[in-house]
Amino acid sequence: MADYLLVAVLGNQRSGKSTTWNRLFDPTAQKTVITGKHQRYLYLNPAQWVDNVFLISGSMEERGLEVGNILPEPLPQIILCSAQYHKDVTKTFDYFFAKGYEVFVQSLNPGYSDTEIHQDTLNLRDYLLNKGATLQVRDGRVDPAPRVKELRQFILGWAKHRDLVATEFPV
Repeated sequence: MADYLLVAVLGNQRSGKSTTWNRLFDPTAQKTVITGKHQRYLYLNPAQWVDNVFLISGSMEERGLEVGNILPEPLPQIILCSAQYHKDVTKTFDYFFAKGYEVFVQSLNPGYSDTEIHQDTLNLRDYLLNKGATLQVRDGRVDPAPRVKELRQFILGWAKHRDLVATEFPV
């Protein structure tokens, strides 16, 4: 059982990766969430949160950077990361596999700006599954609320099992 979690949203440019993170951190989507230098709180429901989350909102492939160069030390237990559907994306995933992260990928296919489903010409599905990742494929053209809810539920279950969830019931 891995004690570290990567939750990645994979897609083409303008597929809905940033929208996913914006809605995850702010369900009303009133502000844009950007990569930070510090870990942050992520509310999983009104009474429960985790406080050791690091967000990489722009993909390493778009930035032309290596993921290890922007992560703080020690490595965060939970990392949320945008991943561009690009031949170099396996470098990002390989980093996390090598560090012992459990990898959960939500692939947006078709993405928000796509007109149709794209074939997996990079064979990322097989690559991820053979490495032991959990993979979901979701339509990025529809309301993001259901896929964001799935991410919250997955993170909550993973974090609860490791006693990482803080709880405070509203008064």
